Amino acid sequence: MIDDGPQLLTIGQLARRTGLTVRTIRFWSDEGVLHPVTRSEGGYRLYDAESVARLELIRTLRQLGLGLDDVRKILSGDRDIASVAAAHVAALDAQIQVLRLNRAVLSTVAKRNSSAEEMALMNKLARQSAAERKRIMDDFAEEMLHGLDTVDPAVQERMRNMSAGLPDDPTPEQVDAWVELAELLQDPELKAGMRRATEYNAADRTPEDAAGSSMQFLQKLVALAGDAVRDGIDPESPAAEPVLQELLGDADRSAVLDRLLATMDDKVARYRELLGVLKGGTPEHPYREEFAWVLAALRAHASG
Repeated sequence: MIDDGPQLLTIGQLARRTGLTVRTIRFWSDEGVLHPVTRSEGGYRLYDAESVARLELIRTLRQLGLGLDDVRKILSGDRDIASVAAAHVAALDAQIQVLRLNRAVLSTVAKRNSSAEEMALMNKLARQSAAERKRIMDDFAEEMLHGLDTVDPAVQERMRNMSAGLPDDPTPEQVDAWVELAELLQDPELKAGMRRATEYNAADRTPEDAAGSSMQFLQKLVALAGDAVRDGIDPESPAAEPVLQELLGDADRSAVLDRLLATMDDKVARYRELLGVLKGGTPEHPYREEFAWVLAALRAHASG
């Protein structure tokens, strides 16, 4: 009887002691994770002080997300807490990744006011594996370089290494960037422009040109145009002529203009920005203002 054993607790007393509900304690007892010490003459379950400690452990494990089956195995000694915790961490990591993907897709849908079809495509793109993302990037690079063996070796290496460093576990920002980039890689205008750029690169090179020389030209363009922009030089003014002369020398300015127009549009700039986000570093600077200055100067001073 209860009076004969004041150390024993009814479910109601146990509930008051622990702050749990009677219904919860009864459920855990029915599931076999909390066993009564004995029963009263009226058939009511009775618990002792050790039951309080056991109940606190059960509550902690449940709050950490462990299922009753794992809780039962831990309490029975069939599994140790460390191994169960490690398995649960792996499961939580998988759940977190799914939640990140869901958040990224829904965030993009909200920003773009997407249709159901667009949402389905974004969802598919977001859930691609790292290997699938790499294959798409590699296929794009090969399509741009196919048959153009004389393209600057440094440019070839850079394009073929685009997929290097893509994250296995992308952040929401990287998922968003990947969804946009994967769509952009299918854009006919981007593909045509980048293909023309690689064709120009291949056609302009001679056997004597050092690897990376075409990239050095772009670096020089950014530096000179950047100085001109900061100095407030109007690209249509006579003061722009010396800048173009230093950059191009006696090169055909109309041909240079055609080449730059093929490679410096907004879609190419956005492609580079998104790739920078995916790489996890600082997004590559598109130098939109510098290229715009050079294009305006070439249009105004086409004849040199």
